[in-house]
Amino acid sequence: MAADEVLGTQKRGRRIAMSKPELDAFLAGARTCRVATLTSSGAPHVSPLWFVWDGTSLWLNSIVKSQRWSDITNDPRVAVVVDAGHDFAELHGVELRGTLEQVGEAPRTGAESIPELEAAERMFAAKYYAGQGDLPYDGRHGWLRLTPSKVASWDYRKLG
Repeated sequence: MAADEVLGTQKRGRRIAMSKPELDAFLAGARTCRVATLTSSGAPHVSPLWFVWDGTSLWLNSIVKSQRWSDITNDPRVAVVVDAGHDFAELHGVELRGTLEQVGEAPRTGAESIPELEAAERMFAAKYYAGQGDLPYDGRHGWLRLTPSKVASWDYRKLG
């Protein structure tokens, strides 16, 4: 399902929901998300992570020897929150839910070209490694893609 189709399913808070262009701009500019996974014992685990949004999917670059990666290997269902604001009237954000899928080798070494990753890696390098050229491969990270099955957004700045 396309992200704009998912956006149209938000039932509550339509007055404060972000439009597709607002959501795209917000996710393009935000730097850190929080990824909620379930551990093998069923306990929740939330961790911050850098990401890029391509207009349809959220791309996460995660250390493959992490609790998060282990959780995702056992159960790829996640919720991801990106938010901003300090006072109540400034709060705005997005929650994306769905199933993560690994893309490319893990860890990613850059030894092989993976066309599916080209745009995500270019966006990630520009967002987090500006001025350093290409994305550095450290042999520790792998790529995860979340094409959300549910998106909920809020922007309390619209209230007043």
